[in-house]
Order: sequence, then structure tokens, then C-alpha cells
Amino acid sequence: MNIHDLVTQYVDFRRTLGEKCKTNEAILRSFCRAVGPQTRVTRVRVRQVATFLAGTGPISSNWHAKYSALNGFFQFAVSHAYLDKAPLPTQLPKRPPTLVPYIYSPAELRRLLDAIPSCLRIPQRLEPPTMRAMLLAMYGAGLRRQEVLDLALADVDLPQALLTIRNTKFFKSRLVPIGRDLTQVLSGYARWRAETHPAAGVDSRFFLGRDGTPIGWWTLYHAFQRLRKCAGVQRSDGGRYQPRLQDLRHSFAVHRLTAWYRQGSDVQRLVYPLSVYLGHAHLTETQVYLTMTPELLQQAGRRFERYARGEDHHA
Repeated sequence: MNIHDLVTQYVDFRRTLGEKCKTNEAILRSFCRAVGPQTRVTRVRVRQVATFLAGTGPISSNWHAKYSALNGFFQFAVSHAYLDKAPLPTQLPKRPPTLVPYIYSPAELRRLLDAIPSCLRIPQRLEPPTMRAMLLAMYGAGLRRQEVLDLALADVDLPQALLTIRNTKFFKSRLVPIGRDLTQVLSGYARWRAETHPAAGVDSRFFLGRDGTPIGWWTLYHAFQRLRKCAGVQRSDGGRYQPRLQDLRHSFAVHRLTAWYRQGSDVQRLVYPLSVYLGHAHLTETQVYLTMTPELLQQAGRRFERYARGEDHHA
């Protein structure tokens, strides 16, 4: 069987298991182009795989992402008797350091919001009221960037202060209650949206571009990069990446946990509902936040000290 057809068969199989498989399919299609889509899978050699994995730049996490996609594909080929052995390199490079999310301080969040009117004042795809409401939705409700972009008008129930997040990561949907402040922000944006884009139907996206159409990921990405530079928000901890849009979600989680510690709440018990609220597939994804900032570790340490002295019975 040629590699193009086998990749199609493999991707279809993964999707029957409930995976979107978009990233892995893109990697495998790229590999098909590199070796020739009509090449028989039995003719693929280790050196071809190694060349594809190496790419043209330094070793990065992308190497391991490509290896993981190819490993799954070739194991599928072996298990279905299309191959006797996976043509994969036996020596793997060391993984680069894990990306450390950036946790925005309240002051930095305020600077970002304050910079929106001046930074986005010239005509462009994303209007200032939309940018402000989107950033506050990501931070105030812990939403993923694509969840904000995909949010439909019908999924925003402001009288009930409830968002419906549909078919998100892992094909899951969830209900997200929102607080009074965010409800007021989104209500204000909804009124502005109705006046500015009166032709938008009930099936349209909640957040719209200047022309009344859905906002693309690259539009939001470039607008945020410009905004971050205007606001002077940058990391100084030696991290590999500058503060990102998705770090608003991480900041929401860390700030929520820190507030619970300060209030004396049973944080270990509350981590589970926070995990559900964020749409995490596993509790361990949420528990990572417990050690993400010095302030959070300090709050946890104080809680443990009180527990050790017998002053706190739910540490």
C-alpha cells in the first residue's frame, strides 16, 4: 500500500476513537510529501524519516511531536501487517526544556487593557471593544483561545451568566458559569455588537471582526503581539517564549488557586471542580498549577504550617 492511502486509513482509525487528529494528520501529510505520496510504505527508509525529523533548524519540541506522530502511524502499519518493523531512528535527542507558562500580574493585565484604545486605534480587522471583551473572557472564564473564537451568539446566555463551550478540545462540551464582572463586560460588548453589526444573525459568532465575519486565529495572534509590545509586557525570567494569549487562561487558574489559599479554603478539594470548569481531561493537568508561582507555593507552605500545628484541619 502507498503511504498516502495508509495515512488516510490511519487517520480515519484514530478519529473513530474520538480524536480530532488534526495536528498528527498535518505532520503525516507533510511526511507523505517529503517521501512521495505514492511511495510504498515498505520502501520508506530510516534515513528518510531521520531527514524529515531533523528539518532545517535546531532540535526543538517539534522534533518530538513529529516523532510521536510517525511512531503511532508506523506502529499501526506493523500491527496491520503492512510493515515488519517501524523505520524509526533508535536514538532520540534530548527534549528541550518544558515551556513554562507566563502568569500575568494584575498590574500587567491592567496595562494590556489600558493600551487597547491607543494600540488598536487605526482601522484594522479587530476592533478595540472586541479585543477587550475577548481578553477578559479568556482571563475571566479561563477559556482557551479557540474556545473564545468559536463562541457563538446562541451560546452566550447573559441573563443566566452562563457560557456553553461546544465541541472543544477532546470533543467535549461544557457549561461555564461566569461572574458578575465578566457578565457586565460581555453585556456591554453585546450591546455594542448589536449596534455595530445589526445584520449578524443568531447563528453568528459572538465575537466578530470589523466586517462582521468570524475572527481568525492569526488576526487575534498578531493583534495581541502588537498590544503586548505597546503595553510593555514581556518576560524577564529567561523563558523561551514571550507572554502568550493562552497564558491568560493559566493566569486565571493560578490567581483562582492563590485566592482560595488566602481565603483559607480547602484547595485540594476545590482543584477537581476547577479542573471540570477548565475542561481538563485529567486532574493532573490542573494540579500542575499548584506549583506554578512562588506566591502560590508560599501560600501552600503557610497552609501546611498551620496544618502541622493543628490549626488547619483540611490542608
